[in-house]
Amino acid sequence: MHIHILGICGTFMGGVAAIAKQAGHKVTGCDTNVYPPMSTQLEAQGIRLVEGWDPQQIELKPDLFVVGNIVSRGNPLIEEILNRGLAYASGPQWLAETVLGDKWVLAVAGTHGKTTTSAMLAWILEHCGLSPGFLIGGVPVNFGVSARAPESGFFVIEADEYDTAFFDKRSKFVHYRPRTAILNNLEFDHADIFPDLAAIETQFHHLVRTIPGNGLIVANGREEAMKRVIDRGCWTPVEWLGREDGWVAGDAADDGSFEVALGGKRQGTVRWELLGEHNRMNALASLAAARHAGVRIADAIEALGRFQNVRRRMEVRGSARGVTVYDDFAHHPTAIETTISGLRRKVGRARILAVLEPRSNTMKMGAMKSLLAASLAGADLVFCYTDGLGWDAARALQPLGRKSACFGDIPALVQAIAAAANPGDHVLVMSNGGFGGIHGKLLEALAH
Repeated sequence: MHIHILGICGTFMGGVAAIAKQAGHKVTGCDTNVYPPMSTQLEAQGIRLVEGWDPQQIELKPDLFVVGNIVSRGNPLIEEILNRGLAYASGPQWLAETVLGDKWVLAVAGTHGKTTTSAMLAWILEHCGLSPGFLIGGVPVNFGVSARAPESGFFVIEADEYDTAFFDKRSKFVHYRPRTAILNNLEFDHADIFPDLAAIETQFHHLVRTIPGNGLIVANGREEAMKRVIDRGCWTPVEWLGREDGWVAGDAADDGSFEVALGGKRQGTVRWELLGEHNRMNALASLAAARHAGVRIADAIEALGRFQNVRRRMEVRGSARGVTVYDDFAHHPTAIETTISGLRRKVGRARILAVLEPRSNTMKMGAMKSLLAASLAGADLVFCYTDGLGWDAARALQPLGRKSACFGDIPALVQAIAAAANPGDHVLVMSNGGFGGIHGKLLEALAH
């Protein structure tokens, strides 16, 4: 089968392309952002890429056009596809119908932690010999790739609540029909498509309605929003995280290790170096889901001890002149605060210089601006990149006083950070995009 993927350079659609290629399909694709690293990753797999949306791509004569949610009406290629009555489907629909139908799907949903928890879960299953397929919105260091066609009956998927396509406004995750579902947490996000938290809760309730009675829901027991979702109707057993009658993580020791308990009974000790309570909760979720798939808890705990995290999650990009530069995907106030808190635990009283690009649609719209200053309060200095924002970041960060500064271009931002940094400082760069290659530029500026 020949599929042509519209929007192939997105993380999800690029993963779909890789899985389709591995499964033996002919795959081509197009996008407006055909550049490394995604372009080189896809081309290395023998996937032909076309720049832009020229209707002449029709002449490739694929059996099916797979349409990413970046594509909207008015796009010249999709208009030609519609006018000619050619076959098309969304990425989630194609995945569900072609790959997931006979698989034990383990889906990881939530506002935060989806990528890390999906990576943990896939690694546990891999380490324990279950050889799962997976599609993850990042690159787990243990695997080196973000997606893999299944070699067994198991498939781990990062289950996003964002909408599916221009013709399907349901959340992506309703297509996956998981047997095991992790509901990590639930906050307001994606302000470009959801009016409020209640609307997102409704989508999570739709996901709950698809999970079979012999399945399992692993849910965060500390969040009222998650309890409201379950209370709207649930036909599946639930194991709660962070509650004494469910899964509990003890406090982290100095070396990062922590105890795991289930129903008040100790299960073992996770020995790793990951930071923060959020990662301990992620670990509990992955342990619970793996247990449902048949993995012994002790074996899963051992696997977590060998988990190497995901790229762009507190990833050290280098150091220069005694200053360490980190890259992190945090782009929501809760994630920002959690990330800074985790780094603070690691570095103690050393200075943290937080560098933020508010790049997500929600952040660009200013939906979270009132929460931004508080989320950054744990840093010693704050630098904010303001290009493309429709709101006044300097005003939003006024509560931080003199320790915050805003810049509209990257060269000036880099120079300001390099001038402020001292040996022993930690520079934490947070963005859900490439941020103009700021990490390399900053390391170069620091070196000179």
